[in-house]
Amino acid sequence: MVPQGACGGAYSRLNGALVNAMNGTKSIPATFPVDESGMWREIITAPSGSIAPRPALFLDRDGTLIELVDYLSMPEEVAPIAEAIALTARARASNIPTIMVTNQSGIGRGYYGWDAFAAVQARVVAAVTAGGGHLDAVYACPAPPDSDAACRKPNPGMLLAAAEDLALDLSRSWIVGDAASDLAAGARAGLQRGWLVSTGYGISARDEVLTLRSTGFDVTVDRPLSELADLLPACRTPEQQVNLSSS
Repeated sequence: MVPQGACGGAYSRLNGALVNAMNGTKSIPATFPVDESGMWREIITAPSGSIAPRPALFLDRDGTLIELVDYLSMPEEVAPIAEAIALTARARASNIPTIMVTNQSGIGRGYYGWDAFAAVQARVVAAVTAGGGHLDAVYACPAPPDSDAACRKPNPGMLLAAAEDLALDLSRSWIVGDAASDLAAGARAGLQRGWLVSTGYGISARDEVLTLRSTGFDVTVDRPLSELADLLPACRTPEQQVNLSSS
């Protein structure tokens, strides 16, 4: 379910730019959650029954949740960022869904495949779980930068897909990332708030990110993620609060 007026319409599963970018890559195992457009669309915790749209926490992966490694394809190179892992735990404690949205152009470029991505993800998920957090869904776009694929940040496709899959209120959600493209994707999806971390590309992206304020998008920079964690409980819907109290 996508909030009307906030997102400019639902995400289309069929995106020609992404499909074209993925032509020639090796076959994808049927067990992998790659949709018709070529995007990784993994719903780990689906909403039960009919629920009101709820806010969520969107997180970039490389440079935000884990240390930045160019074209990461080996699980042993995964290095969790403690502050971000702690944020996922606080989101879980507040009954706020946590959703990963990550550009993975190494796949579209042919540097590695979905099997390597899955192996890295297993290590990332284990780190989040060990830290008390939980990922409710993972979206990954394999398209290269020149593809103009709907899912590749700064385009909002992954966030719109998550809203459709998980019944999210994008206008009340947060996005956290280390690049201007991360926060721009949030702004284009109808989010009103973003948080730039100082890890990864965060320091060099600061000036570009601040320009998003001119569009009415609320950007926080130079502040620890613990402060965002303190803000999350205020984002909950009454239904989320009830579910938290009864858990």
